[in-house]
Amino acid sequence: MAIYVMLTNLTDEGRKTIKENPERIKEVNKEVEAMGVRVLHQYVVMGPYDFVNIIEAPSNQAVAKVAVELGARGTLQTLTMAAITLDDFIGTLKKK
Repeated sequence: MAIYVMLTNLTDEGRKTIKENPERIKEVNKEVEAMGVRVLHQYVVMGPYDFVNIIEAPSNQAVAKVAVELGARGTLQTLTMAAITLDDFIGTLKKK
């Protein structure tokens, strides 16, 4: 399974939702996992993004589905990047 970094920003509606029901964040994580994508780590951050999510998925298509499904709700926007471990990256460079 591949690792991805998903950065998310809440919309005004998303901020309203989690203010009224902070546990909604964990409910969404369960919904993501039901789509076949595992949330490995999740952080609330200060800066240009609201959350950094480290996720594991079987394919780019699975991650794209999650991004579209979540974005279609109107409560957040996502930016997703594939991630490679440092050791895997170094190993790739050493292969001939």
